[in-house]
Amino acid sequence: MSKFRLALAQLNPTVGDFTGNLRKAQEALKIARQKGARILVLPELFLLGYPPRDLLYRPEFLAAAKEAFTKLQEETTGIAVIVGHIAEGDSRDANRADPSAAAFGAAHALYNAVYLLAERKVLGYQAKAKLPSFDVFEEERYFVPADKVAVLEWEELRLGLSVCEDFWYEEGVIAQEIEAGVDLLVNVSASPYFRGKPSIRWGLGKRWAIRAGAPVVYVNLVGGQDELVFDGHSFVIRPDGAFLLSAPGFAEGIFTCDLAGDPVDPPAEMGIAEIYRAIVLGIKDYFEKNGLKGAVVGTSGGIDSAVVLVLAVAALGRDRVRAVFLPGPYTTEESWRGARMVAENLGVELSEVSIVEVYDSVVKALSGVLDTSGVVGENIQARIRGLLLMAFANSLGYAVLCPANKSEIAVGYNTLYGDTVGALAPIGDLLKEEVYELARWINESAEKELIPRSVMERPPTAELRPGQRDDQDLPPYPQLDPLLRAYLVDNLPLQRLLRSFPKTLVRETIRRIHRSEYKRKQLPPTLKVSPKAFGIGRRYPLTYSFREI
Repeated sequence: MSKFRLALAQLNPTVGDFTGNLRKAQEALKIARQKGARILVLPELFLLGYPPRDLLYRPEFLAAAKEAFTKLQEETTGIAVIVGHIAEGDSRDANRADPSAAAFGAAHALYNAVYLLAERKVLGYQAKAKLPSFDVFEEERYFVPADKVAVLEWEELRLGLSVCEDFWYEEGVIAQEIEAGVDLLVNVSASPYFRGKPSIRWGLGKRWAIRAGAPVVYVNLVGGQDELVFDGHSFVIRPDGAFLLSAPGFAEGIFTCDLAGDPVDPPAEMGIAEIYRAIVLGIKDYFEKNGLKGAVVGTSGGIDSAVVLVLAVAALGRDRVRAVFLPGPYTTEESWRGARMVAENLGVELSEVSIVEVYDSVVKALSGVLDTSGVVGENIQARIRGLLLMAFANSLGYAVLCPANKSEIAVGYNTLYGDTVGALAPIGDLLKEEVYELARWINESAEKELIPRSVMERPPTAELRPGQRDDQDLPPYPQLDPLLRAYLVDNLPLQRLLRSFPKTLVRETIRRIHRSEYKRKQLPPTLKVSPKAFGIGRRYPLTYSFREI
C-alpha cells in the first residue's frame, strides 16, 4: 500500500433526498478520480440520510433507495466505493399477527450495512452487529443485527468494514476481522455530536489501529438533521497510532490521504467554539432542508435572546432574520437599550410592538370572571408575545426561534404557548452558565462586543412583574446548573446528589423537573450538544407516580 490513496467523503445528506444525495456521491467520485484515489469512502446510510426512522417502513422509500444505490454502483468503473446502505435480511421471524407489526416492517428485515462496490459490481457487504437503542438511537426498531462477519477482498487487499456502533465495542465485528487478518479497517458512521465526543472517537481509532497493526479509516456524516448535528471529524490513523488525516469538524469536503504518507498533527477539540459551530450548522440545515425562508427572534434585552439572535445571523445571514421587541407593562428602558444595541451590532432589522394595549384588553375582558394577578397575568403577557411573534412569522413566511435554555426547560421556568413558541430551540441543550460561556466566546472571537456588556452583566429577568429577577423564583444558576448536569446528564443516584448539594436544593429541583414533563413534551425540538438532551433521547412518561424524593 506504499502508493495507495484514499478519498474520504465527509458530506451532508438530506434524509430522503435520493436525487440530491446521489448527486453528492457522484461529485465526490469525480473529485476522488481527479485526485488519483483508489477507494472512495462514503458515510453510513448516505444515500438515505440518517436517521430515516419510520420512512424505512414505506415501500416507496425502500424502492427509491434501491434505485439510487444501483445508479451509484454503475459509476464504480476504475474506482472502488465503500458506502453505508441497507441490505435485505431474513424476515421469517417477523411478527405478522399484530396488525401494526404486519403493516409496519414485517415484510422486511433490514440490515444497516456497509458495501464494497467496484467495477459496477457488489463485492460484498458487512452488516452492523451492535444496533444502538439508547439515547437518540432506536435501530432495533428497524434493523436486525449481523449474523456473520466477513473480511472482504479487493485487489489483494483484505478490508475489514464496519458500521458506526461496532467501532465502539472491544469485541465484535472489528475484533473478529482483526483476528481473520486485515490490511485496512474502514468504519462508516453517522455519529451525532456532543461536547467531548470527537476525542472519544480519536482515542478509539488509535486503539484499533495499534491493535490491528493496520491503518484505520473513519468517515462520519456532517450536517444537521432535526435535533441532531453530525460533526464530521473524519480521520485516518496509521498502525502506530499517528494521524495521517484529520478532517475539520462541521464542514463538508472530499479529503484524500496516502496511506504511506507523513503523519499530521493530531486533532484537538475546540471547546465552546465547537458548540457554536454545531448550533449554527443545526440552525442552517434545519431552515435550508425544510425550505424555511428566515427566522423571527423575539429579543428581550436579555442574554438568551441575544445569543440566539447572533446564532441565527451566523446561520442564515442578517437579511433573513427579523428581531422583534415586545415591551410590556413592566419592561424597563434597560431592556430596550439592550435589544436595540444587539440588533444594531448585527445589522438586523428590529421591529417594536407594545403588548400593553392587548394585555389591558385581556385583563379587562376577564375582570369579574377570574383573578388576573400573579402567575395568570404573567402568563397572559408571555402568551400575547407568543401570538405576536407567530403573526410576524406568518406574515414574513418565517419560523420563530425559541430562546429557551436547558436550565429553564428543566425546571419548567417558561410559559407554554408563550415564550416556548417556535420551530426550533437552538440553545435548549445549553445550561444557563453555558449560555454565558458562549456569549463571552462570541464577543472574544468577534473582537468586539456583539453582545453588550450591559446585557452580559444584567441579572436575568422575565420582566412579567415589577422588579422581577430569575433568582427570586429559582436558585442562582451557578448553584442550579451543576445539580442539573449531575442529575440529567450524569444520571447520578439520589444519595450522591444529597451528599454533594444542599438537600433542599436537590429536593425542590427534582420536584420541579418531574412537574414539568408535560411542558417539555410540547416544546420545539432542541439541538443536541450534550450527552443527554431533552427530546428524543430522554423518554419519561407523562403519567407516573414514582418519585425519587
